[in-house]
Amino acid sequence: MLSARSVRGRAACGVALVAFLATGAVSGLALAQDAPASPPAAPAAGLSEYAAAVVNDEIISTYDLAQRMRLLIATTGVQPTEQNLPQIQQEALIALVDETLQLQELRRVEREQKFSIIASDEDVNEELAELASGNEMSAEQFTSMLRSQGVLDSLREQLRAQASWQRWIQGRYGSRLRIGEDQVRAVLEQQQAQASRPQFQVSEVFIDGARVGGMDVAVRGAEQLVAQMQQGAPFQAVARQFSAAPTAASGGDAGWVGPGEMPREVELALEQMRPGQLSRPIPVTDGVYIVYLRDKRSGAGATVVNLKQAAIGVPAGAPESQVEAARARLIALRSQITSCGDLEAVASGQAGIVAGDLGEAEISDLAPAFRAAAEALEVGQLSEPIRTEAGMHIVAVCGKRASGGSELSPQMVERRLFFEQLGLIARRYMRDLRNAATIETR
Repeated sequence: MLSARSVRGRAACGVALVAFLATGAVSGLALAQDAPASPPAAPAAGLSEYAAAVVNDEIISTYDLAQRMRLLIATTGVQPTEQNLPQIQQEALIALVDETLQLQELRRVEREQKFSIIASDEDVNEELAELASGNEMSAEQFTSMLRSQGVLDSLREQLRAQASWQRWIQGRYGSRLRIGEDQVRAVLEQQQAQASRPQFQVSEVFIDGARVGGMDVAVRGAEQLVAQMQQGAPFQAVARQFSAAPTAASGGDAGWVGPGEMPREVELALEQMRPGQLSRPIPVTDGVYIVYLRDKRSGAGATVVNLKQAAIGVPAGAPESQVEAARARLIALRSQITSCGDLEAVASGQAGIVAGDLGEAEISDLAPAFRAAAEALEVGQLSEPIRTEAGMHIVAVCGKRASGGSELSPQMVERRLFFEQLGLIARRYMRDLRNAATIETR
């Protein structure tokens, strides 16, 4: 745990780091064309000689800290300001401390068990190549851009620690984990019971209050991240660097979630959101969530229809003779249509009749007159003429299905539970390492 003296020390260190960061341009990794043409200026003389933290007698220098801050800024697209720089510095320091503890533990295990765990340079190069592919760049282009921004070495060390730790956790504990059939069955039964309720496709950032120094700090940090994402910082990049959730490794992708899978406070927020919306910070018991709602679907109890229509414009208040004439024309047209496929073709030859595909919609979302027709008709059938304020219509039901996604298979459930438990073990392992360590920041 970081002491009060350590927290006070951060402020003094931060003054020098602000000056250092100001010496070089930084930009988002996804925007290669914005990278500076030459490497950032070197740090001020003597800056690298100071200790930002000491972890079990191993020094993390202010130069290391400043480089990690550069990396956070470059890879997330977050623009440094006077308000968010302390948060960036804190996150960089926490990450460096955790990585130092992980590598110390892995070196201890290597000595005891006489085999290699820590990722080699070749392993790190493979990780970089995967990142380059994700950015639609060659490995050479990607590393050149990173080098021009002065963050290549810092990213390599971050990747080395992450890859090594994941390999160790999965190798040590993965073979011991057993997901029982009763666990899988319980998840499948819960899914079936909740099949009629809405589901949300979510990306998440979770700021752990205990990790960053309290709920007030977590809320302020989340507010700053939301502001940066609203200004264009990519959600996935922010999640990878700032989120404490297991989904950070996948850019915050939590997939489709249903009732009971996220804290109630988050569920309530999701119910009020529209696809494409970013939430405000959502405080929960142990931290703060930021969620991005990518998509939303109703439960399996809802029915979705695909409709086509042919219509004649008849304004509200038109004389009854005009309404009846439009009705007669659509009845005559209806007799010429043999399937959904030829509705538009048949109608296109009729003056004053407009035809088109209305796409898919849930029956419950349709206007009452259209809803009644959609519920009563089978696929391929056409309605009788329907009067609305806009005109006279006939609709064809071209498709009808239950909404909601496909059910999870037992194998998918088992895999999800496996990685959830593995992530829980890794977090407990890190908690024990922190509690046993001597950590001082200056």
